[in-house]
Amino acid sequence: MSLTDKTDNFSEIELSVMDTIIARYPKSRSAIMPLLHYVQSIDGYVTQRGIEVIAAKLNLATAEVTAVSTFYTQYKSEPVGEYHVGICTNTLCAIMGGDAIYESVCDHLGIKKDQTTADGKISLERIECNAACDYAPVVMVNWEFYDNQTPASVNELVDSVRAGNPPAPTRGPSQLRTWKENSAVLAGLSDGLAEEGLQAGEPSLLGLHIAQGQGNK
Repeated sequence: MSLTDKTDNFSEIELSVMDTIIARYPKSRSAIMPLLHYVQSIDGYVTQRGIEVIAAKLNLATAEVTAVSTFYTQYKSEPVGEYHVGICTNTLCAIMGGDAIYESVCDHLGIKKDQTTADGKISLERIECNAACDYAPVVMVNWEFYDNQTPASVNELVDSVRAGNPPAPTRGPSQLRTWKENSAVLAGLSDGLAEEGLQAGEPSLLGLHIAQGQGNK
C-alpha cells in the first residue's frame, strides 16, 4: 500500500498538522510519541489507520510504531470514555484511601478498570503512580489532577462530569478538557490554557522553602 493510500484516511488539515509535528525534530522518528497522541485526538485511541500513517510518514515499519504505542499506558488500543478517570492505587495513595476510592467509584458507576459507562462518558483505569504523592490520594481525569480525594468526592466528580458540568482541576487549567482535546495538547498543540491555574502548591514546595530557610538556593 502506498503512502497516498494510507494518508487518504485523514484530512489534508490533519496530515498538515502531522507534518508540522514531525518538523520539530532533527530526527523524524522522534515524532512517534506526539503523533500517537495526535491520532488519539482524532480517533479517540490509537487506531490501525493511525499506526499506518505514522509509519508511512516516518518511513518506519508499523511494528516499530506499534511497539511504542503498546509500551506506554497513555496510549489506548481501544476506545475510552470522553473523560478517562485514573485512580492511583500505588502504595501511598492506596494507604491514604486510593483502594477505597477505586472500589467506591466502581460500584457507583457499575464498571471496573478498562471499562466505559454505557453513555460513553466515563472510563476507569487503575494507575500505578500519578507522580503526586504529596497530594495523596490523587485521581486524574484526562491527565488533569484532582488532589486529596475521598470516595464521596470522586463519586461527586464523576457525576458532575456526566452531567456536563466538570469541576476545574485542582492544579492546572481552569477547565477540564475532553480526552480528545487533552490528547491534542499532549501532541504539542496549544489550547491556550498553559499558564492557567496553580502549577505547584505548598506541599510540593515545602522542601524548597525549608532549604531556602537554611540559606540554600
